Amino acid sequence: MSRHVFLTGPPGIGKTTLIQKVTQALKSSNVPVDGFYTEEVKEGGRRRGFDVVTLSGKRGPLSRVSSDSSTSRRECRVGQYVVDVASFEQLVLPVLRNVNQGSDAEKKICVIDEIGKMELFSQAFIQAVRQMLAGSGTVVLGTIPIPKGKPLDLVEEIRSRRDVEVFTVSKENRNNILQDILAAVESCRQ
Repeated sequence: MSRHVFLTGPPGIGKTTLIQKVTQALKSSNVPVDGFYTEEVKEGGRRRGFDVVTLSGKRGPLSRVSSDSSTSRRECRVGQYVVDVASFEQLVLPVLRNVNQGSDAEKKICVIDEIGKMELFSQAFIQAVRQMLAGSGTVVLGTIPIPKGKPLDLVEEIRSRRDVEVFTVSKENRNNILQDILAAVESCRQ
């Protein structure tokens, strides 16, 4: 029996858009939902980085294009992006902790978009996600990248969990997979 639902697929395929549609549908059915998603930041038509946006509307930088090529040792980098781990943790960790609070009989949904290379620079985030997946009061609706290059431990751990249902989003299915994802989330809440 699945307890969590994850979407995977190549970058730009529409995982975040689907997560946002599912979130809207759940909210309009008065299902308690919290969490965050990642949004591209563009300037003059070019991607400058990514922001983390919580479902309550708070926003902060996750990463930005590095302006200089010399890197300090302590910098967390993914390609041309420098990851702002402190900003990410400040926004996301309180949200993840709050979802776990409360003794509602009703299971809450926690949106985690995404569990990727940038987010995994935070050990506290990794720990919070593992706790949430292990607990019984929260259904995680998340996104993970498709396997590429060196495997990411937490991502592969999630992909191989028996209690996780993974949907692979493609150009062919992204416009008609919404109801399947919603149904899967609903069945996790039972």
